[in-house]
Amino acid sequence: MLMNTHAARLDALRKELKTRRLDGFVIPISDEHMSEYVGGYAQRLAWLTGFGGSAGTAVVLAEKAAIFVDGRYTLQVRDQVDGQLYEYCSVPETSAAKWLGDNAPQGGRIGYDAWLHGKPWVKAASEALAGRSGTLVAVESNPIDTVWSDRPAPSLAPALVHSLEHAGQASEAKRAAVAEWLADKKLDAAVVSALDSIAWLLNIRGEDVDRTPVALSFVVAHADGTAELFIAEEKVTPELRAHLGNAVRISPREAFVPALAALAGKAVAVDPDRAVQAIFAALEGAGAKVVETMDPTVLPKACKNPVEQSGQRAAQARDGAAMVSFLHWLSREAPKGGVTEISAAERLHQCRRDTGDLRDLSFDTISGSGPNGAIVHYRVSEETNRQLEPSSVYLVDSGGQYPDGTTDITRTVWIGPGEPPAEVKDRFTRVLKGHIALARVSFPKGTVGSQLDTLARMHLWAAGLDYAHGTGHGVGSFLSVHEGPQRIGKARGGQAGTDQELFPGMFLSNEPGYYKTGAYGIRIENLVLVEPCAPEGGEGEFLGFETLTFCPIERALVDCELLTRDEVEWWNAYHARVLEVVGPQLDGPALAWLEAQCAAL
Repeated sequence: MLMNTHAARLDALRKELKTRRLDGFVIPISDEHMSEYVGGYAQRLAWLTGFGGSAGTAVVLAEKAAIFVDGRYTLQVRDQVDGQLYEYCSVPETSAAKWLGDNAPQGGRIGYDAWLHGKPWVKAASEALAGRSGTLVAVESNPIDTVWSDRPAPSLAPALVHSLEHAGQASEAKRAAVAEWLADKKLDAAVVSALDSIAWLLNIRGEDVDRTPVALSFVVAHADGTAELFIAEEKVTPELRAHLGNAVRISPREAFVPALAALAGKAVAVDPDRAVQAIFAALEGAGAKVVETMDPTVLPKACKNPVEQSGQRAAQARDGAAMVSFLHWLSREAPKGGVTEISAAERLHQCRRDTGDLRDLSFDTISGSGPNGAIVHYRVSEETNRQLEPSSVYLVDSGGQYPDGTTDITRTVWIGPGEPPAEVKDRFTRVLKGHIALARVSFPKGTVGSQLDTLARMHLWAAGLDYAHGTGHGVGSFLSVHEGPQRIGKARGGQAGTDQELFPGMFLSNEPGYYKTGAYGIRIENLVLVEPCAPEGGEGEFLGFETLTFCPIERALVDCELLTRDEVEWWNAYHARVLEVVGPQLDGPALAWLEAQCAAL
């Protein structure tokens, strides 16, 4: 029987927990690879609660339940999740572990799926429950799967070869570098379970997760340069076998756990931030020596080689033309009325398809008009769909997956006619000033992301304003749109990546914003590349950012009186470059519109 209400689903889960003698259960958005975006089969939190964000956790007890989200989803969770069923909790102010420590029954048994949680979380939750004499119990099978009768099956789409033309480095060379790393650390093997790490290491891609071109699989890399790939047999093609060669043994996905057991007595590297608790338990149970360390592919993957850098520039130029085609259309059609958040997102998707190279979107387009734009990670639905009203603010955050690069861009647009209110122009210009400050900065080698974050916020802070999300995230090369380990953000609450040194070749976003609940949202996002720079008269090694994104910023929202001469010069130079890169791809009215948007301030 289908359970069509979230109350019925919650009730069914509680009954299942009772049959298993569990007093509660923890449900994260996760899969066996700790992915940010997961396949339909792993969307357990969405099925149970209705929450559609990409980060969140619920805890269900017999008499109460709570859902935990960060500042990106503060408004969205209230729109999508019934507050009579779940208490809303904000991260990092609290956490599922802390909540359990305060609310779990005395001596309670709280279940969790060890294939969905990392080791640090298990440790924190176990310690929190100890204060109530409670126990964290790893379940043999996920109780959600028992009550979710129409749960989709995992994808069996074939794994795809990612060509050397786009990868820039052969898989053999990458595996050799990992082998050298293992030998240096006197380790026998590394477990690689993050899907984007596997994709990078083996130069493969896939179609198993919406918006992220990865294939469901696990890898064990050995110190002799060989590797084992554990993947569903239906996904293996002759092309894949030929590409991987004899040094990569292909085994069924279900052989992964027995292979971990076979590492008994070996020294094995496992990344506690990217591998689930079940992997640690299998290795430790078999008698392997587990060494907790960062996945050896993470930093090399983050530091893009020259081929990947060139590919990203090409993808950004192509994507910029699609964005300009869309914004030109929007400038004509939206003031007439009749354009909605959904129809705008569909039109933008079509503009990207028209490039001929689009493989997928890099995430679900955030298309927010007026108050919906104030929901940081808003996801439009038929129920929330708004018309883009004349004389309003519209925010669109979107991106594409192309074989040569992954794009991510946000533009905030004034839907005419009429002059934007002074407050909106003030807020937009403060966001712009922060964006420019970050784009222009030079910094010494060794700088970490949190040391740059203030630059993007300082003009908002001067007016007593701020935003509740990071300023910059890493971006993959035809891979995850949110890629670690680099990040620009506040160094608090255990937010990963803010203490990561920035290295040449890293892609990052530059995306300060401002959000007025119930009114409008503002964000300006370009992607940037970390590159060496030499400030005049400088001493030592310095780095800076090359801006990669080419698309005009909304000039109608700029208060020029708030800009300094240097900021105006940046604006003019940036828009001259936009016209130079995107202009040759356009003609007719779209080109004329672009020329007007790129005119000097």
